[in-house]
Amino acid sequence: MTTISAPQAPSQVRPNRYKDRRRLTWILFLLPALLIYLGFMAAPLINSLGLSFYTGAGLRPEKFVGFANYQELLTNPLWRDRFLNALRNTIIFFTIHMLVQNTLGLLFAVLLASGIKGHSFFRTIIFIPATLSVLVIGFLWRLILNPQWGAVNKLLDAAGLGFLARPWLGDPGLILIIISLVSVWQWVGLPTMMYLAGLLTIPDELTEAARVDGANAWQTFWRIKIPLLIPVIGIVAVLTFVGNFNAFDIVYAMAGARGDPKYAADLMGTFFYRTAIAGEHPVARPDMGIGAAVAGVTFVILLVGVTFWLVGSRQRDYEL
Repeated sequence: MTTISAPQAPSQVRPNRYKDRRRLTWILFLLPALLIYLGFMAAPLINSLGLSFYTGAGLRPEKFVGFANYQELLTNPLWRDRFLNALRNTIIFFTIHMLVQNTLGLLFAVLLASGIKGHSFFRTIIFIPATLSVLVIGFLWRLILNPQWGAVNKLLDAAGLGFLARPWLGDPGLILIIISLVSVWQWVGLPTMMYLAGLLTIPDELTEAARVDGANAWQTFWRIKIPLLIPVIGIVAVLTFVGNFNAFDIVYAMAGARGDPKYAADLMGTFFYRTAIAGEHPVARPDMGIGAAVAGVTFVILLVGVTFWLVGSRQRDYEL
């Protein structure tokens, strides 16, 4: 005996149609971004990882060698020494940004959120360098740091501190720090704006309640504001990590493709450029397979670092 289901009431049909229409709307809005991501991010990434398993001349090496490029990169002194030096410099570059840029960004954000006089002017001044071309910034600071007629040494001489004057971009022990601080100066506005946005979302009721309970400004900052800013701090840290391990332009503008002198400012980005595009000394010819292997190792480092952050943040959310 067959049973006949009762027809759905019009009131039940309308919500289902509304949900389907909303789902279709979301798909239509996401589709262009997804296509752009697949075409300009995912496809080049997969292609680069694929190239790391091939060797040969030109932009499309055709001889499959498996993991031989990675073995060559990590064992052959010609590549290994330059690779380890670039990796060490990149870690230092990232560490300076984490400690200096993000700390200054948080400090500036707290000052701006406190409503200091002229905060709109200071906010503009802090963010303006981030809108300038990196090549312009690099050329400008090369002029300022010029040992013969640069503004820094001239000011030191005028202040009676001429003994501190030195060839800032010619000292292997200083150039990486100098370039890192120039990069910090340019990009400190981005974490500042992110921290400021996070601070402005904290309800005033929480800080007022803490003040009523007798907490001073320092205790309110560390026990109320910082815990609520942890998600923003994590995002800023990840963006700094990814951005610094892909850094290239500021070093190229201030120290050239080799990070001179003596590869002291050579980063993973400039090392990849030389191996895959310009040619590494003394071979002096591009090797797209080795370059793709450099990109593959960089990708693995970024993947591991971001994964640790995602797992840690999810674990913290579960604990909360």
